[in-house]
Amino acid sequence: MAALSDAPLARIVDLRQLRAGDLDLLLDEETEVWRTTLDWDFRASAALVRRFLDMQALNGCALLLNGHPVGYCYFVSEERKGLIGDLYVMQEFLSLEHEQRLLDSVVDVLTKTPFVKRIETQLLMLRGGSRIVLPQKQHVRSHRRNFMEVDLSAAVQLPAGKSASPILIDRWTERRQDDAAALIATAYQGHIDSQINDQYRSPAGARRFLQNIIQYPGCGSFFQPASFVAVDTESGKLCGMCLSSLVQSDVGHITQICVTHAVRGRGVGYALMRGALESLAIHGCRKASLTVTAANTQAIELYDRMGFRKTRHFSAYVWEGF
Repeated sequence: MAALSDAPLARIVDLRQLRAGDLDLLLDEETEVWRTTLDWDFRASAALVRRFLDMQALNGCALLLNGHPVGYCYFVSEERKGLIGDLYVMQEFLSLEHEQRLLDSVVDVLTKTPFVKRIETQLLMLRGGSRIVLPQKQHVRSHRRNFMEVDLSAAVQLPAGKSASPILIDRWTERRQDDAAALIATAYQGHIDSQINDQYRSPAGARRFLQNIIQYPGCGSFFQPASFVAVDTESGKLCGMCLSSLVQSDVGHITQICVTHAVRGRGVGYALMRGALESLAIHGCRKASLTVTAANTQAIELYDRMGFRKTRHFSAYVWEGF
């Protein structure tokens, strides 16, 4: 990249004006930052960004300094909702002002998009954090989230826990997707996470959520051997599940864990998580991670007991009523 002047000319452009090669340096750096800070292989996500850039189909904004892309933020729209997928500014040019300009620009576009009534995002690479002045602040809610990790060499020594009879822990299969979607909608009724992700509020939305984490690399590569369901053997219905992915060849990630209200406190969540962590360890993973809303203290108490420790925090943002 050519040297930038001491007073670079900064401007925001539509991502559809760029091609994949224009963001090569930026995406290569971001991939390395995900690897070093989160132990996360971002290459599949970066490849999708490049693919959609070359198709001129990636909505969002890029920050140019003297004509060179040094930051980007993209979004997708589905039905009446906008999802901000990522925001990253190269470390050499990282500043609160640059992150602010990208976020302001994308939120401005989405709030002016016909039929979009809600915006959701969880930006792990937003380094400005709480210093950011959120756009449309009268319409936004912020939820603090924790990124937690566990050393699997210790996790494999977790005790079996109390019996959850008549609950059977079984392997995940794709034929369970419809039942799992109904389970999510039931388990998250009145839960704070349904305020962050409105897909949790209905079986149809939960089905789309499951398709996203199983088919796309945003949460890593779905890993069926470490994904389990809990079945009430008397009714035959699902009462819990724990889904896992691989974010590196030797690092797992818990993408979803939930149980119904009826079985909470009976060790079902513990049994599901223990099975997932053991399976990840057996398949060569050295550690696992998850994200959890800070206000979800009951879940955090379980994760603490199982050896997870918070390694960073970030925020989930939701805009409505604009």
